[in-house]
Amino acid sequence: MEVRKATSKDINDLASLMGDLGYPTSQEQMKTRFNNMEAARNHHTLVADDEGKVVGMIGFHTGVLYSEDGIYARIIALVVDANYRNKGIGKLLLSEAENYARNLGATGIGLNSGNRAERVHAHQFYKNMGYVAKSTGFAKSLL
Repeated sequence: MEVRKATSKDINDLASLMGDLGYPTSQEQMKTRFNNMEAARNHHTLVADDEGKVVGMIGFHTGVLYSEDGIYARIIALVVDANYRNKGIGKLLLSEAENYARNLGATGIGLNSGNRAERVHAHQFYKNMGYVAKSTGFAKSLL
């Protein structure tokens, strides 16, 4: 298993993984999103590649903190193909993203995960990986 930076050749696999995460995404939508993220220097996408097959991905961005000196990293998406779960791939992706963010100068990393029944196992996974529930997130559509 290799973790590497995602490329435009991975767009079809990334679209499929977004569906596994609960966000059905067409290949064209993923192409647009990926191109936009690639153009933003603070966005990073890593994939787990199993002998040429992308079986997981993690995406995160970095930003400047208001509350202290330094930068932070925020995980935007983490998903492993349903057929490859419980094999340590999520742990590998998360660890690689943490190292990548640390090398970029990030002093901390966080994420949001929905309060839905299908996310209970994900929440336990994050706790097992040393993440602490610290806040309540809020969202509002601007459309």
